[in-house]
Amino acid sequence: MELWTEGEAAMLCSLFFISFISTATSFEMKTIYCTISDSCDCDFNPNIQGLEWDLYKNVYGQHLAQEIVSESVASFLKKTNPDRPLVLSFHGASGTGKSMVSTMLGRHLYGTAMGSPYIHQFVPTLHFPLADRVKRYRSDLKRWVQGNLTACARSIFIFDEMEKMPTGLIDVLEPFLGPSHVVFQTNYRKAIYIFISTAGQEVINKVALENIRAGQDREEIQLKELEEPILDDVYKNQNSGFYHSRIILEKRITHVVPFLPLRQRHVERCAQREMCQRGECQRKDVAKAVGGVVTYTPQDGQHFSSTGCKLVPAKVNLFL
Repeated sequence: MELWTEGEAAMLCSLFFISFISTATSFEMKTIYCTISDSCDCDFNPNIQGLEWDLYKNVYGQHLAQEIVSESVASFLKKTNPDRPLVLSFHGASGTGKSMVSTMLGRHLYGTAMGSPYIHQFVPTLHFPLADRVKRYRSDLKRWVQGNLTACARSIFIFDEMEKMPTGLIDVLEPFLGPSHVVFQTNYRKAIYIFISTAGQEVINKVALENIRAGQDREEIQLKELEEPILDDVYKNQNSGFYHSRIILEKRITHVVPFLPLRQRHVERCAQREMCQRGECQRKDVAKAVGGVVTYTPQDGQHFSSTGCKLVPAKVNLFL
């Protein structure tokens, strides 16, 4: 076998070194591009019109949620370099549409419900079940969020069942939600955070009930009637992940999103949608029957579904 001459070997080493430098430079340029780009390896593909249509077509009795979510997301995504992340805090009783709206966001921002690797959902009973391990959870959560932001600036973080979140845990995120934190190799301010909680529902239900007793249209309820009372309630509520939270004190929540309690007509619309999904759109009698068997509160008025639309699929089964 013929051996390389000293000159040929030197030339081969030079070519290998140039190739290595070129590859490294290419990787570095790609990293820089990914840092400033909205897409790159992220599958971010926002469809704002689709989101607005989905909200108005499939979310019933929630004019505040429809308006706040569609307008805030559209406004946020128009900014090529936002000054802080978008932080939405969903509040309301079970079955009023909070999880449905968060799923819609995933579907219309990434083209998938919750299957994107850039949508991260946390459930306290699953991910943070032990109250005596808060220090460890804080460290893990901070590292997890920072790592995922580095992988994709347009990450979405969803924190469900905030009323079950261990006290003090969520505050580890406070620096990530403001304008001056630093996460290397990414623009962390492009992220979206969603907090979902039943905490604050008493405040919302009280305002909704007063609205009915005053003979006003539901759509007359305004955010200014609810925003500060909800924040005050969850801050003082020991059964809230925001209990004495710096996120509240430092005003890191961009928008409070109240979900109003549902009336019988809304339950019937949920049942009708369920029937259509089963190919039984013509069975309006079933939707009406479902609305009639759901439990309503308070006892002296029977105004609001005690479970929202949560039990509608099971109730539909009773009449088919």
